[in-house]
Amino acid sequence: MSAPDLEGQVALVTGASRGIGAATAKALAAAGAHVVLTGRDSKALEAVEEAIFASGGSATIAPVDLAEPDGIARLATAVSQRWAKLDILVINAALLPELTSVKDIDQKAWNKAMTVNVLATQALIANFDSLLRASPDGRIVGLTSTVAQAPRAFWGAYASTKAAFEVLLDCHAQEVANVSNVRVAIVNPGATRTAMRARAYPGESPASVKPPEVVAQRIVSLVAEPFVTGHRETVNPPQ
Repeated sequence: MSAPDLEGQVALVTGASRGIGAATAKALAAAGAHVVLTGRDSKALEAVEEAIFASGGSATIAPVDLAEPDGIARLATAVSQRWAKLDILVINAALLPELTSVKDIDQKAWNKAMTVNVLATQALIANFDSLLRASPDGRIVGLTSTVAQAPRAFWGAYASTKAAFEVLLDCHAQEVANVSNVRVAIVNPGATRTAMRARAYPGESPASVKPPEVVAQRIVSLVAEPFVTGHRETVNPPQ
């Protein structure tokens, strides 16, 4: 099977400073896309950008806090001033509130997670819609979590945000299905070696779960496929 060819395409990855976001940005760049790297940590974004350059790829950093009012609108304006289209939008950034019982959820932390995981998702869709429609094949890939559809005790705060996240993407997938070239996919990475995973499972050996590069390669392969909008899948390591 030939490697995906994304030459000439523009991709934007949220949460691109580390973990799955960084790995996905590098993989998209390796496939030929120009990648816009977004996140809050400018130095970490610069390190990802340098790694992409060192591998012969191209990228642009665009630091933004998704929880900041109008941050996404300013990002979209900056992107539209440089590019006439956006081919791929990977919505990866997410916050994990403290794992606790529903009655003990910290409202302030939950509100911030709702802002980043849900409200920012709608803002990304709204502000980048015209650029995605300008692409002959606009794709949105949203990274979800198993707990969105299989809730577990003490995961209520995070699970509720990811369930809402999925509903927004599902609805948008149906809304664009017959009126544009934009397609939407929801990808569940499954157990993956990330900082968020380490926080949630502090006693787990990192080597026991797959590295983020496995998820990244699947995302790159997916955006090169003619998937039907509303597509869902879970990434599993090769057996």
